[in-house]
Amino acid sequence: MSNTRPLSAFMEKHYLHFNAAALVDAAQGYKTHLGKGRKMMITLAGAMSTAELGKILAEMIRQGKVDIISCTGANLEEDVMNLVAHDHYERVPNYRDLTPEQERSLLDRGMNRVTDTCIPEHEAFRRLEKHVVDLWTADDRSGDRRFPHEYFYAMIRSGVLEQYYQIDPKDSWMVAAAEKNLPIICPGWEDSTLGNIFAGHCMVGDCKPGMMKSGIEYMMFLADWYTANCGDAGIGFFQIGGGIAGDFPICVVPMLQQDLQRETPFWSYFCQISDSTTSYGSYSGAVPNEKITWGKLDIDTPKYIIESDATIVAPLIFAYVLDM
Repeated sequence: MSNTRPLSAFMEKHYLHFNAAALVDAAQGYKTHLGKGRKMMITLAGAMSTAELGKILAEMIRQGKVDIISCTGANLEEDVMNLVAHDHYERVPNYRDLTPEQERSLLDRGMNRVTDTCIPEHEAFRRLEKHVVDLWTADDRSGDRRFPHEYFYAMIRSGVLEQYYQIDPKDSWMVAAAEKNLPIICPGWEDSTLGNIFAGHCMVGDCKPGMMKSGIEYMMFLADWYTANCGDAGIGFFQIGGGIAGDFPICVVPMLQQDLQRETPFWSYFCQISDSTTSYGSYSGAVPNEKITWGKLDIDTPKYIIESDATIVAPLIFAYVLDM
């Protein structure tokens, strides 16, 4: 076994069939895509930030293996929450056995559960709220407008959160993204804790809804970004989970082609890690070929689907791409 890339060599030797083989095929396809000088989007659904995917995703960002990220509002904020409140998180390995009374007890202690992990409301949400509200209210007064992720970038770059850091910042993908000024798309941001907090501040008059740039503006930004970066071959699309984080950005290609009548290349690589199935009409579980009918992928686009747990599979693929 190679001493320089032991994990990659292990996968090549043992991951030969079924979902394991699909994992290696997808990882090799990812490297081939980058080797052709093409760019890659990663989309994050589920609770990937709470799963601490940042420990390896940050390195992917630093090494230039990802060029743009689309994520839910939860993944945007939960990476930063882990950064500033990690020591206060609690793991509940027996979460399947909790009674309703025990769940209520967690709520009463300000612990919001995500499967086996409880996020501490006071230390996580409230620390961020204090500083982001300062930015919101300042923009409200000045008339400036920003995208949701830009407020996180501003807090990280200003150093105002460093007093709270409880993990090595190199393990935060949002810190790595802020340092690189990585483009981020965050559709449906209002469906997040800070999105709810922002709505509350709008209701009491501290802010106005229009100061926050919208999902439509994210799509407009993405359309311009794709056009500027796709070249003749297109961008790669690496999707973790389903939902809006993936469904929203993949539509930019048919929008450019069909609605704006622009000559635009299809997405030029597609991989999805999902445990969703197609039998209930699930788009998140749809096989990649269905996307051909919507003008997202082409006949010869490399396509991979790995039906497995993204918290296990994504770090392995990233490790392979990083030659670990």
